[in-house]
Amino acid sequence: MKNIFLTLFILLFIFSCNQTKDYDSLEERIVGLLDSEKGEFAVAYKNLSTGETILINENEEFHAASTMKTPVMIEAFKKNNEGLISLDDSILIKNEFKSIVDGSIFKLSSFDDSDKKSYEKIGSYLTLKELIYDMITISSNFATNLVIDYIGTKEINNTMRSLGANNINVLRGVEDIKAFNNGMNNTTTAHDLLKIYENLAKGNIISSDISDEMINILKNQKYDDIIPKYLPKSVEVAHKDGWISGVRHDSGIIFLENNKKYVLVLLSKKLENEIEGADILAKISLEIYNSLL
Repeated sequence: MKNIFLTLFILLFIFSCNQTKDYDSLEERIVGLLDSEKGEFAVAYKNLSTGETILINENEEFHAASTMKTPVMIEAFKKNNEGLISLDDSILIKNEFKSIVDGSIFKLSSFDDSDKKSYEKIGSYLTLKELIYDMITISSNFATNLVIDYIGTKEINNTMRSLGANNINVLRGVEDIKAFNNGMNNTTTAHDLLKIYENLAKGNIISSDISDEMINILKNQKYDDIIPKYLPKSVEVAHKDGWISGVRHDSGIIFLENNKKYVLVLLSKKLENEIEGADILAKISLEIYNSLL
């Protein structure tokens, strides 16, 4: 009997050592890819089945770009659950927003927005849920500002802190140039986005059913040029990207067979070539996926 236990212990020890070596090798390959591109990067990966992580510059601050739209969605669903608002509320479509600097009015341009159709609906109404869907799936800046205008930003950061995301800051909507020029920007870290998506994946945000509802919206993301780019089409990814000058991000949950899943956050800044930078991040996503096969 002692020999059986000893054999099992040795096998578990060898397996553990091999797992560590595999993760060390994977991290080395990731660092090699990052070093091949000019820019600054952060990576946060967590296997939700084993708890194993790879963290690279996870606490470095980045401009959040459109990754901040996931916290906005979470706050809207939270307020709906609390009975403060309803996702079925009708929102007037107006292109008029107040700067957080001085309250002055600014407008958005369809030229700079991935969403063109909402500008044709000015003066009409859409439900809050429809705006949230466009905010996430087509990364509509117009929808984002309308949602933020309706729910406010005051409680978003407090909600994120309750999820363990202690440094992310959502201060404002999109294209508030006065705020941008005054350094009042939405910021995040890879660690914080990892915490947010981990909580979503585990069904810890509001309830399991509501977490799943938000995940299903994220699965309908139309921009698939980073995390999902090189993955098999059968792999489901619930994610939100972000893109401004010199910056390409992606963050979300990747669903594998047998109910296995992992969270991946890829952030960048100061990219000299945004297309090549995004492609490097997509290759990192593939490296991580292949390591799990």
